[in-house]
Amino acid sequence: MDSGFAAAQRPGMTNREETEMTATTPHLANEDMLGPLASRYVQVDDLPWKPTPCAGIDMKVLVEDKETGLLTALFRWQPGSELSLHEHVEVEQTFVLEGSLIDDEGEVTAGNYVWRPKGNRHIAKSPHGALVLSIFLKPNIFLTGEAEGQQLR
Repeated sequence: MDSGFAAAQRPGMTNREETEMTATTPHLANEDMLGPLASRYVQVDDLPWKPTPCAGIDMKVLVEDKETGLLTALFRWQPGSELSLHEHVEVEQTFVLEGSLIDDEGEVTAGNYVWRPKGNRHIAKSPHGALVLSIFLKPNIFLTGEAEGQQLR
């Protein structure tokens, strides 16, 4: 089956380089066949949604590095969902693809972007639902509720 992506190899490079890499895309087909320096072309529709610790918010992990904490994921917020009080352990960046997110500081709507500095604490809500792309240098830590002390993963 054609994935829609063409593969290319530079002269002098092998499929298996000697460089250790810890970043992965969970559920990426044939990732184990790629060398550590090979690009990862991700068919996002093929990746599964998984629940977060907050009801009504699912995530699709695009890349994660469990050693460094790097995490890039799509988040699907159902109307009325809420991400409980959490702290940003490092910078977080979010681009809203559909819908909007609100908190006590403001609202970010479709086509717009918000970033939050290390140490920022807030509760995020999506009254009408949203689809967002978020990039974390390290995942958030929940401060209250059943997920208290857990990372957003």
